[in-house]
Amino acid sequence: MIIEYNELGRLRGANGNIAVRNRERQMSDEMLLIEVNGPVATLTMNRPDKRNAMSAALLNAIDGFFTAPPKDVRVVILTGVAGHFCSGLDLAEHVHRSAEENLHHSRHWHAVMEKIQFGGLVVVSAMFGAVIGGGLELAASTHVRIAEPSCIFQLPEGRRGIFVGGGATARVGRLMGPDRMTEMMLTGRKYNAKDGVTLGLAQYSVAQGEAMALAQTLADKIANNAPLSNYMMVQAIARINDMSQSDGLFVESLVASVAQTTPDAHEGLKAFLEKRPPKFR
Repeated sequence: MIIEYNELGRLRGANGNIAVRNRERQMSDEMLLIEVNGPVATLTMNRPDKRNAMSAALLNAIDGFFTAPPKDVRVVILTGVAGHFCSGLDLAEHVHRSAEENLHHSRHWHAVMEKIQFGGLVVVSAMFGAVIGGGLELAASTHVRIAEPSCIFQLPEGRRGIFVGGGATARVGRLMGPDRMTEMMLTGRKYNAKDGVTLGLAQYSVAQGEAMALAQTLADKIANNAPLSNYMMVQAIARINDMSQSDGLFVESLVASVAQTTPDAHEGLKAFLEKRPPKFR
């Protein structure tokens, strides 16, 4: 099933559960292309002339998907076109915003990144080319990150006289450490794919052209996990790491007690003992 978003960030599609809205355009013109194959959805940012820079409309389209994802989707692959993941905020839209407008814009970014990280779906980033500024903030909100050799990780805001506003201080700083992030912003330093794995910006470094294939393999594997188990992992682990150790360990016990008493947990343990693949819901 193919789902598309128009320039206003509104869903249009072919199945009866998705409303057809506003201007009809060819899929090649849509800024967010969505393909659903069973439990896996692939979201492709499609602004090739801008290296997939994040416009307000593209952010709204991503927001729309994660607010009401298609039924039965469990895993999302997020990627870009024309050799780039996302080159960050579309600065052409940023120049004339007031302080108040910038505040609300930043908070909107935070809300969307929160939906990606904690919305309940597992999100895999297939990255290549520019993973810069807001593009790195976007990637940092996802759960599995795959980098090709062409990846450029950068936070160039210091070179533009601005500051990150899409969650980098909370997410990127946590992945690579606040001192490294500070230096990265001060100097405009660029990191490649192998550096990204070392620093925690990515978990996988693959050959050129292989990110999507690995993303699909991992997405299929993750989609076959028990749904509640996946949900608990993306919801609990990051939050527990925000807590004190004693509070986090208590929450871990609560999560484990819920997860391990579900029918899927019973099936998983039974399948292990019987030496067969589990059949989860």
